[in-house]
Amino acid sequence: MSLDVYMIAIGGTGMAPLACLLQELGHRVRGSDAPLYPPMSTLLAEAGITPHRGYDPAHLEPAPDLVIVGNAVPRSNPEVERAEELGLERASMPQALSRFLLEGRRPLVVAGTHGKTTTTALASWVYANCGEDPGYLIGGVPQGLERSFAVGSGPRFVVEGDEYNAAYFDRGPKFLHYRPQALILTSVEYDHADLYPSPEALDEAYRRLIALVPEDGVVVACGDHPAVRAMAAGARSKVIFYGLEEGNDVRPASLEHGPRGSRFVLPDGAGGSVAVELQLAGDHNVQNALAAWAAARHDGLAPAAVAAALAGFAGVKRRLEVLGTAAGVTVVDDFAHHPTAVGASLRALAARYPGRRLLALFEPRSLTAGRAFLQPAYRRAFAAATAVRLAPIFHRRRLADDERLDLEALVEELGRDGVDAACCPSTGAVLDAALAWLRPGDVAVTMSSGSFDDLPRRLLAALRRR
Repeated sequence: MSLDVYMIAIGGTGMAPLACLLQELGHRVRGSDAPLYPPMSTLLAEAGITPHRGYDPAHLEPAPDLVIVGNAVPRSNPEVERAEELGLERASMPQALSRFLLEGRRPLVVAGTHGKTTTTALASWVYANCGEDPGYLIGGVPQGLERSFAVGSGPRFVVEGDEYNAAYFDRGPKFLHYRPQALILTSVEYDHADLYPSPEALDEAYRRLIALVPEDGVVVACGDHPAVRAMAAGARSKVIFYGLEEGNDVRPASLEHGPRGSRFVLPDGAGGSVAVELQLAGDHNVQNALAAWAAARHDGLAPAAVAAALAGFAGVKRRLEVLGTAAGVTVVDDFAHHPTAVGASLRALAARYPGRRLLALFEPRSLTAGRAFLQPAYRRAFAAATAVRLAPIFHRRRLADDERLDLEALVEELGRDGVDAACCPSTGAVLDAALAWLRPGDVAVTMSSGSFDDLPRRLLAALRRR
């Protein structure tokens, strides 16, 4: 039955793809948001969906059959208040995804603190290129796939399992709605301190997710992380451990990193082996590829076909995305913000561009990234860079003095480690500092979980004017 669906904050990174998916299923989709910008505005426009600008109770006339509410929308939103007055049926984004797209499918859920967007994209790409026609919803923009979402006709639906809050009335993590028949768990580290008061609270959420996997399902877990191993021990289903270390079920041999990416060898399950070449750099991307390989091989996909698909994967936008080279400087944009991800990305760049100076431009953007308890980890992470320029903490006014990362102290610590580091009072000052430092042959990487005031493209444009 076709429904009239109204989406409040329709332009969100999960909401806009869901709107397009619902429309493809034959539902009437409308909604509202603040002013929208590409890529979400473009996505909706291509689907023929024109959102209302701003929130007004009159937008709910005529009354829809269902209201889907984005996770950043407060109860005080005027459209939310009107929907509650009218007694309209409501759902969070993950509730709606589960209801309309996951029922009757075999969801492959990709969860974890790090790597889930790239791994979701990798798995979607592999299944698609192996002729499985999967459905998928990826929390980023993959390079190569036509879109970040698809209904698909195959049994698998690959979905990125976000651990963040679902909605004001649905306070648990999104991934608990996703009915995992198969689960990839990439890593577990403390994050989202604004939602989870302690590491134990976040760990419990992941344990609940693992418990959802049925006995006939599978958990594909990164065995390089002791916390992941410990959690996976509680699974009812088969567990496949993957990783770079001894003791994993799926582990690469002859691993090499170079300017063109990564190369390794995997057993094919029939006594032979298959060489795998990735365009992606870094140990962390090898781990992501191993996860996709393990899931696909468990589903019976042919090893040569899986290896060929992995070789064709070009990555995800904002995940070590090379924007271009100007004045002899290569500019890379990266989403990394947690110290573990920052360190992994910097080491990957050092391997891809050996012998070149590496400048990291970092914005502590999320509520967790600006917290003091991560300071020692940031010091270790930035050791892989030649130089670091730090932007102000984005949420500094929301953090008490004793909770806040001490950027000046971090600069002093990095200096003692031999890293050229400095604090900058604004994003504009970060740009000026980068231009003053960079010379031909260097690599500059911008690192933020937000827009960073469009710094990567501003930097590339300024270099082109040189």
